Amino acid sequence: MTYAETDDELKRISYQSRATGEVREFFLYLPEGYRENADVDAGSDKWPVMLFLHGNGERGDGKDELDFVMMHGPLYEAWVQKRDLPFIIISPQLPMYGMDELDYIANRDASDIPRRQADGVPDRQQPSVPDYPMNGVGSPDEMSYPTQGPPDGWYRLEDDLLDILDMVLETYQADPGRVYITGISYGGFGTWYMAENHPGRFAAMAPVVGYGHPDAVSDIAEYRIPVWCFSGGRDAVVEPHYFYPAMNKLQELGHDSIRLTNHEDMGHDVWRRVYAGRDIYDWLLSHSR
Repeated sequence: MTYAETDDELKRISYQSRATGEVREFFLYLPEGYRENADVDAGSDKWPVMLFLHGNGERGDGKDELDFVMMHGPLYEAWVQKRDLPFIIISPQLPMYGMDELDYIANRDASDIPRRQADGVPDRQQPSVPDYPMNGVGSPDEMSYPTQGPPDGWYRLEDDLLDILDMVLETYQADPGRVYITGISYGGFGTWYMAENHPGRFAAMAPVVGYGHPDAVSDIAEYRIPVWCFSGGRDAVVEPHYFYPAMNKLQELGHDSIRLTNHEDMGHDVWRRVYAGRDIYDWLLSHSR
């Protein structure tokens, strides 16, 4: 297979973090066909925006460690795999908040970060398929996390995310009516949190292996934000039975644009399959505010 030259672009944008008080950076991906010199106020074509929230293992200082956010997700698909994804992609980085002592963070190596190649694309890392069976369980009586999700998550960067989103909407050819949010694991929980607390900002949400809390979905239901949630049937990290209470609550509140897809053969890294496909992107693009 050959790969044509593309005119997409990946930028590192600096901003003043209200969460840390420091200058941090985020990645901004501009898709093929985006016109950098277009006049924002001249009625040029507006592009959909995707805010991607990474998982716990990709935290960092927002500068030297920012490349770790390219490990998974839509930025990896668009930039490293050179797929034609018609979104402006915003990919910030969650600070460590003491998580750097976790083995899978302390032992990570920058050499494992996938890089864009001049010719072709690197081989994909395939999702793991656990050899233990899926355990069928009912909806739990109690949730394992509070309404904001696991500790030191994306809720701590709430103001930063809004500032970054506003900056992109004001500076680039971005469509405020087609802003989507998605994320994996810790970022999946962050997707629920941001959508519930700022429901007027998002046209659709797609949390992957991160569940919502039934006590924190009323605004998602009121604003009728389309939801497509993904879980792994053999996920021992974020167990699948915790996904049902929030989805059941949304249905109880009359929200009819909700989906829950359980990849019964997969463990935690469902995102490798989800973002490698096309369905999630087409589904997001089918919605607008």
